[in-house]
Amino acid sequence: MQEQNDCFKQLIEFATKAPSGHNTQPWKFKPFDNKIEIYPDFDKKLPVVDKHNRELFISLGCATENLCIAASAMQYDSEVSISPEGIITIALSKNTRASNNDLFDQVHQRQTNKNIYEYKMISDSTLIQCVSDIDAIAGIKLYFWEKDSIVFKKISELVLRGNTAQMQDPDFKNELIQWMRFNKKEVEVNNDGLSYAIFGAPSLPRCISKRIINFFLNDKSQNSSDIKKIDSSSHLILLTSSDDTIVNWIHTGRYLQRFLLRTTQNGIAHAYINQPCEVTFLREEMSKTLPIAQEAPQILLRMGYAKPALFSRRQSVDKVLL
Repeated sequence: MQEQNDCFKQLIEFATKAPSGHNTQPWKFKPFDNKIEIYPDFDKKLPVVDKHNRELFISLGCATENLCIAASAMQYDSEVSISPEGIITIALSKNTRASNNDLFDQVHQRQTNKNIYEYKMISDSTLIQCVSDIDAIAGIKLYFWEKDSIVFKKISELVLRGNTAQMQDPDFKNELIQWMRFNKKEVEVNNDGLSYAIFGAPSLPRCISKRIINFFLNDKSQNSSDIKKIDSSSHLILLTSSDDTIVNWIHTGRYLQRFLLRTTQNGIAHAYINQPCEVTFLREEMSKTLPIAQEAPQILLRMGYAKPALFSRRQSVDKVLL
């Protein structure tokens, strides 16, 4: 029993390597018998930028996929069920087969890389290969558009409009600042949020850093930064779903995570540019004007080649257990 408990804790540790909005890590895990349940942690929700908890449940889907991949590597079969409220149950049964899950090693390597990329193009064949071996999930689709294409330019404009809408909202800025960790002590105490080091900022007292951030946190500065980052990227990637439900959001997260691990394996960097998916009127415009059959836009990414970035911190397993 102790051996199983230790193994389940290892699985949960791998699950927590999943991405989440503002690195909030909005999950709780409950291991028991031969199951692990994943619950949304609404204390970590982002009511301004993610008012319907859409991105929160996508993050839970990413964590689920990480756990299942790790389980396979540790010789467990996994069966996932999802309640309408978004409680995820992963039934685990021991097997004796050797695992050939080549994505397991990528769980620790995957990272969100917010830097400027290397202006190098990814071949379409490489991206297609990254998708080809992902099990299809009903209603979930992935689209990619290369730099300088008409749709790439259209989405780039939507990102800038999204920045303008968000940066002119005081509540959005306050929520963002709440999750910023401005110095080494804040990072080490919280092990979550947006670290000063990720942005290349110095470690300073919060009262000083907050004044500096407030000065630069505006749509003009954000648009200037994002134009450079998008221009350095090779492709824009959009995940969509046929329905906009909690279950579909979790399925989106599972598909997304497997895709990100596969691209990591191929040396491809990624970062989120979700602004058009987060601003309601822009999300509706995307659905109507992009060639996506009026599906629901869920996650928007930019991709390219880049040097590794710093890794975001994660909370210990004990902190996320129920």
